[in-house]
Amino acid sequence: QVQLVESGGGLVQAGGSLRLSCAASGRTFSRYTMGWFRQAPGKEREFVAAISWIGGSTYYPDSVKGRFTISRDNAKNTVYLQMNSLKPEDTAVYYCAARATIIIVTTTDYNYWGQGTQVTVSS
Repeated sequence: QVQLVESGGGLVQAGGSLRLSCAASGRTFSRYTMGWFRQAPGKEREFVAAISWIGGSTYYPDSVKGRFTISRDNAKNTVYLQMNSLKPEDTAVYYCAARATIIIVTTTDYNYWGQGTQVTVSS
């Protein structure tokens, strides 16, 4: 069982930055692929970033590539999402997710989810 708790969300002006954190419980955190997703009101949950269990592989959709960076610290059981050059369309609830696999997963097919943290970008 893995429990995930996100933090770091908030209100920021367009062009600003935020860093989200996701703290995970469990002794086998390093064995999980971690992902970040977001969901805006009235829209489906959208893939934002993923990092493989050994941290060597990352993947981003075009909508955030070059602006967002996912990283992980297995010693701290924490995954991060650094978000730069934020745009109003980045406004959403951001969720982290975990799946016991060695591959990158870009769909919502994850085993564990956090409760989410709100990110609001004003224009």
